[in-house]
Amino acid sequence: MKSMTGYSQAQVANERSEVRIEIKSVNNRFLDLQFRLPKELNASEVELRQLAKAKLGRGRIEFFVTVQPLGQTGKKVVIDWQLADQLVAQLTAGAQKHYGARIDPQEVLLKVIADPAYVTIEEENETASLNELALEAAEIALNQLIKSREQEGAGIKKVLLAQQAELTQILTELNRFVAVYEAEFKTRYEAKLQTYLSATVDQERLLTELAILLERGDIHEELDRLAIHLKKLAQLLEQTGPVGRELDFLLQEMNREVNTIGSKSSAIEIKNSVVAAKTNLEKIREQIQNVE
Repeated sequence: MKSMTGYSQAQVANERSEVRIEIKSVNNRFLDLQFRLPKELNASEVELRQLAKAKLGRGRIEFFVTVQPLGQTGKKVVIDWQLADQLVAQLTAGAQKHYGARIDPQEVLLKVIADPAYVTIEEENETASLNELALEAAEIALNQLIKSREQEGAGIKKVLLAQQAELTQILTELNRFVAVYEAEFKTRYEAKLQTYLSATVDQERLLTELAILLERGDIHEELDRLAIHLKKLAQLLEQTGPVGRELDFLLQEMNREVNTIGSKSSAIEIKNSVVAAKTNLEKIREQIQNVE
């Protein structure tokens, strides 16, 4: 069982840049991925999103990604030597032809070194390397996030198991009381009719009326369904995949059965058990809101 709440961070660097990723996770009905990326990594969002979808089931997941430049700038000098050679050759030939003098090629190069026609500064494309760093950092951060969610999920599971045991105890006591209550009700009903009608009671009519009354207040079907739901609850608590939605649907069905029991029964003991069961179910509902 995993919680939908968690936090993690990771950073990966090469000789030029460091990529840092922070992930915050809170509960949500669906998987809602939010990315805050620097412009250098805008193209990486698709791959980051696919990676997160493969690892997470539900929750609002926020990715905060930053890029920190390190020592080297990633720029390089590019000299057009072929063009420079042509310039030096023509200047040398021209100087000898027209002036009978020789020129120093080094002086010529120093004079034209700042001319963008001969020398340019190129920035190396770091998109590919930054994308690799981002994916590597995301993989680490997502694995840490899953561990964080598993740790909190283990705590939630422990609470849910305790509440399941409490609800099972309430149901057991309710079943025990209903059996006693129906027997006592039958005895009291027969005694009252005997008192009112003396010895003229039609036994067949008496049993028919009693059956009608008992049927109106019969909660055995609801108790049986509650027992089935409790078994399903136990199974879901032991599953390893996302179970939050299924738990939520199951809890709605259990609430419906408990409400029906309350509407059918007039005995104060049953009413008290219904209140206790609804309180317990509300505690379970609060916990499963954060289950993936």
